[in-house]
Amino acid sequence: MTELVTDAVTESMLPADIRIPPGTCVAIVAPGGYAPDEAAVGRGIALLEAQGCKVKSYYDHAARHQRFGATDIGRAAHIQQAAADPEVQIVMALRGAYGVSRILPALNYRALAASGKLFIGYSDITALHLALLAQTGAPGFAGPMLCSDFGTETPSAMTMNSFWRTMTQPTQTIKAVSAGNPTLKASGMLWGGNLAMIVHLLGTPYFPQVDGGILFIEDVNEHPYRVERMLLQLEHAGVLARQKAVLLGDFSNYRLSDYDNGYNFEQMLAYARQHLSAPLVTGLPFGHIPDRVTLPVGGHAELQADEGGFTLTLSGYPTVTSALSSASAPAKFTEA
Repeated sequence: MTELVTDAVTESMLPADIRIPPGTCVAIVAPGGYAPDEAAVGRGIALLEAQGCKVKSYYDHAARHQRFGATDIGRAAHIQQAAADPEVQIVMALRGAYGVSRILPALNYRALAASGKLFIGYSDITALHLALLAQTGAPGFAGPMLCSDFGTETPSAMTMNSFWRTMTQPTQTIKAVSAGNPTLKASGMLWGGNLAMIVHLLGTPYFPQVDGGILFIEDVNEHPYRVERMLLQLEHAGVLARQKAVLLGDFSNYRLSDYDNGYNFEQMLAYARQHLSAPLVTGLPFGHIPDRVTLPVGGHAELQADEGGFTLTLSGYPTVTSALSSASAPAKFTEA
């Protein structure tokens, strides 16, 4: 029996302004990799149940295939089945890793959008969010996953609170302190996610054509020169010239060497700010880090930034309340 650590994140310990609606049901799917720690699956489900949710898991640890949570056919089917389940409001990824790219052609995006479900995840799940946005205009949520967030032995109160506020409240404001940012005001569609996955989708029908947007990016295990190269690819493809701003989240777990000869993330950032069409704003608490905000991919954002940091106000996204009523009045989105 797995002992669950739920300090500060069970339903009774969530802040007073967070109310998870009765009947909230979370489906667990594995669009990418399998759980490296099977115990994390049990801990994650137990925490969701302690927070007042019903949980339906489509993941079968015994059915994992190679490095994936199931076969390609199985993983795609699980997403569609979770979307079709009238009891479910939230479809949460088991984890990221790799695998969504394999199943993009197999998904019925119209059915996913019409279901009104809230699709949650980050990292590799960026591909699912952007494909859904590109194909239907429906939003997803860059947010916590079962294994790395709900299933960790020490869940982050910040991550839990941001997630449930976004799931249950129609607007959110994020304030961040970060030096060296430009002074600007911008508003538009918030979109993005993992930088490698964004660039990977360029030139495909799964890449959303967003004009006047606010792009957010993060990555892990990518050397600064690789981040620069991916940013330049977006620049050369004309994507950044169409954005009002780019928000940088966390870029970590890379290794510099003597060969870099003084080139580091700060030097890369200085170069990028001189050569890219869109202003770059740093300090977004998002990425492969324990403390992370939840962001609506396809929602509306208003950004105010200056030398000391920024304020990001989010709106125009569905919540659990709207998902609960979607069975009688399915969400409708205009194709992008």
